[in-house]
Formats: sequence, structure tokens, C-alpha cells
Amino acid sequence: MKSMALVASGIALALSASTVPAATLPRSQANGYMIVPKKFHQVPRIYDGGFSMYTAAWPLLLRYPGNQFQSGLFGTWMAAQYKGRPPQHLYSDIEGGLGWWRGTRFPTAAPKFRLGGVAYNFHAIANAPGNGSGTWSHPRGLYGIAQLSPWLLFPPDGLTLKPGVNGQLFGYGYFPLPLTDPQATTDGKKIPMGNHCWTLFLNTHNFKGPVCFVTPYFWNSQAVRHPRLIGKLLDSRWSRANKAFQMETQYLPAAVSRTKAGTYARLGQVSFPADRNGHSVVLNELTSYKRSALWGPVEAWFHGGPPVSGRLSLKKGFVVKFNRNVWSTWKLYADHTPKAQQPSLPWPMLAKAFLATPTSYGFTWNPGLVHDGNDGFRALLPRYYRLVHVGRRYAWQAVRSSEVPDSTGLKQVNFYPLRKFYPRFGQLLKPYTTPRNRDSAYWHPGPAAGPFYAHLSDGSELTYYWYRFEDQPALLHADLSQAERNKMQKRFDLIERVWTKNKQYLPPPTRGSLAYLDPAQIVTPPRRLAIGYVPIVVRQQWVGFQGGK
Repeated sequence: MKSMALVASGIALALSASTVPAATLPRSQANGYMIVPKKFHQVPRIYDGGFSMYTAAWPLLLRYPGNQFQSGLFGTWMAAQYKGRPPQHLYSDIEGGLGWWRGTRFPTAAPKFRLGGVAYNFHAIANAPGNGSGTWSHPRGLYGIAQLSPWLLFPPDGLTLKPGVNGQLFGYGYFPLPLTDPQATTDGKKIPMGNHCWTLFLNTHNFKGPVCFVTPYFWNSQAVRHPRLIGKLLDSRWSRANKAFQMETQYLPAAVSRTKAGTYARLGQVSFPADRNGHSVVLNELTSYKRSALWGPVEAWFHGGPPVSGRLSLKKGFVVKFNRNVWSTWKLYADHTPKAQQPSLPWPMLAKAFLATPTSYGFTWNPGLVHDGNDGFRALLPRYYRLVHVGRRYAWQAVRSSEVPDSTGLKQVNFYPLRKFYPRFGQLLKPYTTPRNRDSAYWHPGPAAGPFYAHLSDGSELTYYWYRFEDQPALLHADLSQAERNKMQKRFDLIERVWTKNKQYLPPPTRGSLAYLDPAQIVTPPRRLAIGYVPIVVRQQWVGFQGGK
């Protein structure tokens, strides 16, 4: 594997002639939350039928430092809504979004999009069709997401964006669709299962519409094991109207050096998108909707009513308004530092809130500390910091490179050495596979056409087949009878004929332009499979950036 191919991908692994030995500096990191301030509990409870929003997509780090790096971009968590106090000791939601994960196998400088269904207390996780927790012999989420779009491939590693994205908006949301009917039993036991198929909708420049959904069985299979959960999960619950909107960062590369001259730190080069006025827009139009926005009309349509366009109306929505605050919990510290002693990064000195409209949130940067990256479209955060005493606590103060003593060794630290990357290359580029045995759900009854191939900008190749919608593996593992899947097939046929990929579904953003998906993920059904079939990825493997097999 040649390093030049990696550089071409935007991973940009770099060599360094002088690297500080690991023994001289403690292992360090930066992490925390960027919290978007809004009026708490401002959304009335009746807006419980899903949400949509536009979040900026950009390379948080200019170089990919290896798969210890993990951070989301701005996103939210969609949990169930309850009357009164929520059940105790129950965590279950849909999260995920744009970001980078330790489990990313084909990394790019740009973020990827991953759907994150979290069942009861993380007992099962579903990230994409064919990707989740567990193994194929003991799946705990691998069959949790079903394909709905006949026009978009969903790679197991996550949806890939077109290279070069820097601040364009990625529109998405989740809405319940009654694709199934409520069931009186689950796994043969008298445990009722709801019919809320929480469906991912996208609005990008080159693809719009529904993509895939979490099966009700993914949630309710946990109620079979834990009866106290009956009726408390997202298969039958509506969504919480008020949601937090944050950027969760688990690991950024950093280094801390303690010397006689003081304690100093270096952070990997963090970037934010910016316009020529130094403004960054990271969120636009976070909206919660009533059930009548989509669920009610679609339910009537499936029972003989008029067709539904699928377009969401703001008349049925509530758009969140933001406050002019910057609230960050980002900290930079050496490993094993007690939590109470972890110093914070000086975000109040770096940025102020920028509200182009009350429903659009972003930052305006301090030009004395944050640089523009020489291109006018990027805000580069300071790399060097000195520990100072502020009141009763310590905090980091941004300093110039010239103010950092050479004795700290920080200027020679290399966050991107190949020796840190290559030992894990076999695991990092390990292919995603699916069962090959002929009695598995992937091959019995099996696909109608294939194999077909798509080559993505992340250097991977997708192998996919066309399946009849009701015969896709996720639905064969959704505790549905043949009659129930036949009914789903008829509903899917209705949707496919009306909800095409070139229509508007989510209300458009009021500021900014839309991001592009990697166009290799957008496909067209074969002519004889134009209605009733969906593409299912059965393998994703590394082939390099020249394409081909």
C-alpha cells in the first residue's frame, strides 16, 4: 500500500523527519461537547412526529490522524417521549449523524454519515443496512435497518460525501412511517409490537427523499427479554419534541509538556468552515413536526386515501430559535489526569455566536487568535496553549508558536506518523462482508439481479444486488409473516412511484448551499426491476483510488 495513494484520498498522512519520542511526553487528548444554546423546552409536546435540520459538513481535522480519532459534527439525539417522568434505567434513541468513528474502515478527510439506532441500554446498535453490533452468527443490530430507497446505496461504512466539502449543509431528519401494522406478538410471545418505522430522509444537492428505516423489531426485541419495556420503546412511542443539539468529540490528538518554563500543549490542527467575513454557519432550521405532518396522511394513503407528496410543511412544524451564547466543554489534558483537573480550552476567547437569523446558528471568529487558512474559507484554531491560573482553576490560554519554548518538544511532535497508522492497516481496511451460506437471509430467497459494483471516493468498492423489497435480509429478520411482508411490499410500491429522488421533501434551508453526496452511491434500478426492488450492499472492500477490482 503506497503512501501517495493515501495522500490522494485526503487522509493526508504525513512523514516527519524529527518526531519526539513517545516516552518524553505523556499521551494526551482533547475532547468535549460544543453545545448549541436554545430556549429549553420551547417546543410544545404535540410536535412529536419527527424532526429535520441542516448541519454543516466539513473536515474537522485537516489531516486524518488514524482511527483513534472520533468526533461527530453538530447533530442531535432523538429519544422517545413520555407523559410525566421517563422510565428509569432506559437509554434508547436514534443518534449518529456526520462524523468520524474509531470503527471507520475507509476514512476520508470529509465526514461520513452514519445512522445510529441504539436499542435498550446499547444491547443492540444499528448503523446501516448490514452494519451494527454483534456478529452474523449472533447479530445484535446487523439486521436492524431496512433499505427503502431504490436510488441510493447505503455503504456499511457510512454515506460518503463528495470530496472538497467545506461548510455546505447536509439536510436530514427522521419521521415515522406506518409501513407495517401493529402486531399482537413478538417472537411468538404475547408482547405487542408497534408499527413506527422511523425513516431517514435526506436533502442534499444530488439526492433527496427517504433512504432507509429502523425496523420496529429492532426496538421491541428487547421487550421480549425485558418485559418492563413493553410500550416504552420507539416502535410504539413518538419522539421527544425538545432535543439537544451538540457536537460530541471523543478524541482529538494533542500533546502536553511540563517544563520549568511552564506547562504547554499542542492540539492537532482543528478547522471550521468560514466565509470571507469570518462567519461559520453550523446549523439551520432545526424543526420538530406534528404527527399530522406525515404520519396521518400516509396512514390514510395506505388505506385507500389520496396519494401523499411526502413534502413536509412548516405549517405542521416548530422551528427552534437560538441564543447568542457559546458553550463548550472542550478540554485538553494528559491521559490519567483526574477529571476535576482537566483544563478547558478558551472557547470564549476564540469565537462568539453568529446568528444570521434566529433559526440559524454559527460562530464569528477572533481574528487575533483564529487564522483564515490563507484561502478565506477556513477558520484554523490555535495549535499552541499555555496553562494559566484563572480564579480557582487552571485553563489553557492560546499562544503563538514563537512563545512556546523549544525545550517543550511540542514543535517536533508528529500527530500523523505512518508508524502509528500502518500497524492497524489490516484492521482499518478490513472489508465489510455478509453471510455467504445459501440458507442465509441474503441468499434465500435471494436477490433478483447482480452483482453490481460501485467505486467510492474513499477508495472502496461496493458489491450490491437488487432484492425485491420484501425479500431483503432486514425484513426477513423483522419477525414478520409472509402476509405482513406482502402488505409492506404493496405500500413500498406506492411510495416508489410517488416519492422520487428529484422532489423536495424537507423544507429547504434559509441560508447556505447544500452538500453533495458521492455520486457513485446514486444508482438507477435495472429496467425490469424499475418498481418493487431495492439495492442491498453485500460487501465493501478496499481497492484503492484508481477504482477497478
